[in-house]
Amino acid sequence: MDSPVDPQTGKPPFELRRPLGPRDPGDAWVEGDRGRFWGRFGSAGLLVHDPAKGILLQHRALWSDQGGTWGLPGGALHQGEEPVHGALREAQEEAAVPPENVRVLFTTVFDVGYWSYTTVAVEVVTAFEPEISDPESVELQWVPMGSVGGKALHPGFAAAWPGLRRRLSGLDDGPD
Repeated sequence: MDSPVDPQTGKPPFELRRPLGPRDPGDAWVEGDRGRFWGRFGSAGLLVHDPAKGILLQHRALWSDQGGTWGLPGGALHQGEEPVHGALREAQEEAAVPPENVRVLFTTVFDVGYWSYTTVAVEVVTAFEPEISDPESVELQWVPMGSVGGKALHPGFAAAWPGLRRRLSGLDDGPD
């Protein structure tokens, strides 16, 4: 079955467009005895929590790994890039999350030895509305914390969500 094409532009709809080739040396798969993972230097995602709106979720483009699922804006780290910086960069690229509007709460790392994924949890300090700013997102949505588990989540995020939710719920409003 052919992909749908816009008759005026001759291109597939925005949500089906895959970026052309790697943009950075980190944009590559790594493989090992625990599986295949995206991000030669690891990956990171931004768990954005707005107490008034919920958790910012990204509906992943169909062409992406685990496409059609919901997860966090994020992606491959650049060589030498710190995970917090990478997660903020990726969320700005994919969802127009302004880094100055959030503060880091905590990080967690899933590490298989030859690859790692860092979840960077942040709290919104100045309200903003996310915008789809590249073809990796089909939709962006604020989801109440109690409803996140009801979405068709990316398997890695689904496995991590219960612990992340407990950790977010246990935070107080006081200074770190």
